Amino acid sequence: MAAVTIEATDGTRPRTKARRGVDWRAVRTVARTDLRQLIQARDFWIPMMALGAIFFFVIPTILLLVITRVSNVQIVQQLSTTLSVLPQQAQRAIRGDTGQARAAYAMAVYLFAPVAVVVPLTISTAVGAATIVGERERGTGEFLAHSPAGVREIYLGKLIASLTPGYFTTIVGFGFYSLIVNLIVGPQVGGWFFPTPQWWVLMLWVVPPFLALTLSLVLRLSARVKSTAAAQQASGLVSLPLIMVAYSQSTGALFGAGSVSWIIGAVAWVAAVIGLRRGMRAVTRARLLGVADER
Repeated sequence: MAAVTIEATDGTRPRTKARRGVDWRAVRTVARTDLRQLIQARDFWIPMMALGAIFFFVIPTILLLVITRVSNVQIVQQLSTTLSVLPQQAQRAIRGDTGQARAAYAMAVYLFAPVAVVVPLTISTAVGAATIVGERERGTGEFLAHSPAGVREIYLGKLIASLTPGYFTTIVGFGFYSLIVNLIVGPQVGGWFFPTPQWWVLMLWVVPPFLALTLSLVLRLSARVKSTAAAQQASGLVSLPLIMVAYSQSTGALFGAGSVSWIIGAVAWVAAVIGLRRGMRAVTRARLLGVADER
């Protein structure tokens, strides 16, 4: 715990005061309060569940069933030809003895990868956009500003509350997606094979920093704007480019060598740490109160 020197005004020797560390109990309290409000808001979590179900369950199931049951010889040849556009390393990794099996494997492993990025970014951005400005609109910003929790605890609590719904939906959806892939494509390629090692790296190393980086910008916007509508519009403009970057990088991580995934994730983690540290400065008690704050 670091110490800071405080100048004395009475001519005595300067005294030192220990700098307070992060109060994780306060962080948990802020995060738990926000998550409880989200659970009670059906108009939020029902659409988010529908979004996750469509991307992780409905669309993959329909497409994979159609591909694995194609019997037209011409369509099978076209599917095999389509695989030639993939990088050579990806083509060598594709399993299956038939055109249908190889196409289904390629779609399951490579083409659906960006879903793991788009879904959590979309959900967490929607939560983060309103998390701070929403306190002012609900009239609870004054209570939060005068609470014992410091601005760091408030920021970290809001960050955790924004991260949790997106990543929880992704983990649950990823579990369903893995089951679907193994049940539909597995018998065609010799057994259960998913998740592949590249997908584990993608989910545990690449996706989290992109999610944190996006939220660091969204929370900063939520602290500065005047209304939830403005926060949602601004966050959409900020998150869309990051979604596109994460989309391309995640696909590249699966197509490229194993080291590429680790490098992409490391760069994203550095950017996320910098973004989170800078974003923490945007949360002040004055902004929670709705008072102009130029810092």
